Amino acid sequence: MPIQGARRVKQAGRVIWDALEHFTNDDGWAIASHVALSVLMALFPFMIFSTTLASFLGADAYAETASHLIFDTWPESIAEPIAREVISVLTVPRGDLLTISVAAAAFFAANGVEALRLSLNRAYRVTDTRPWYFTRAQSLLFVLAATLSIMVISFLLLLAPVAVRLARKYAPWLEESIAAVDNWRVFIALAVLIVGLIVSHLWLPAGRRRILDVLPGIGVTLIAWIAGALAFASYLDGFANYTATYAGLASIMIALVFLYIIAAIFILGGEINAAIMKFRREREEAAP
Repeated sequence: MPIQGARRVKQAGRVIWDALEHFTNDDGWAIASHVALSVLMALFPFMIFSTTLASFLGADAYAETASHLIFDTWPESIAEPIAREVISVLTVPRGDLLTISVAAAAFFAANGVEALRLSLNRAYRVTDTRPWYFTRAQSLLFVLAATLSIMVISFLLLLAPVAVRLARKYAPWLEESIAAVDNWRVFIALAVLIVGLIVSHLWLPAGRRRILDVLPGIGVTLIAWIAGALAFASYLDGFANYTATYAGLASIMIALVFLYIIAAIFILGGEINAAIMKFRREREEAAP
């Protein structure tokens, strides 16, 4: 057992070193900054497009639901200023759905998906030979699918308070379970995040992968995201004074730095999956 354990530790070390080496040599830090800026620039267009579409389809509670799903997984000190600006943008009355501005918002929202695709292609060490119009159409479909998914969740969550009240009235012995349901926003946000990661790793980059191939990197990503978010929030509370440095741009700079950290971790998750897949191929080829 000690020999087998040492062997597994050595193999894990090889995988982590390969992932970190490829991340560094393949401009991972520069790609992370591109992803962070693209996602930040795509955030407001996505919310504008999706809220306009949801209002057109009658989902009036969409803006609040989308804001919770996106920002409930962020530390409060980071999310609160951005969420406030998002809500203020979404309360501006807009015209019909099929206007040039809303179409442009959909296009810029798809740019965020394209940035994620580029980073995962680099991480999985593949060259995307698909036509540009196919990948762009896929990115727009991702934006539309995300919008419709949040719409469905917003409709379901309208029924949640009613269900909780009925359960408290007719099944008071389930109070502990009902109290857990009261935290539905956090649980749903985490579920949406996990599903989004799985879909991104499976379908955005070129090539084919199984769910089992992408789960290790996704697990590392989630754990590192939690640790990174808590560490950055503690840094903001204890040491940083972005307001004195950036004045009115402080909230944007905080979000950008936070997204940069998140993007680097996201890319490293793909790098770890690629390193594990490479190690498995080498082991299979070396086997008699």
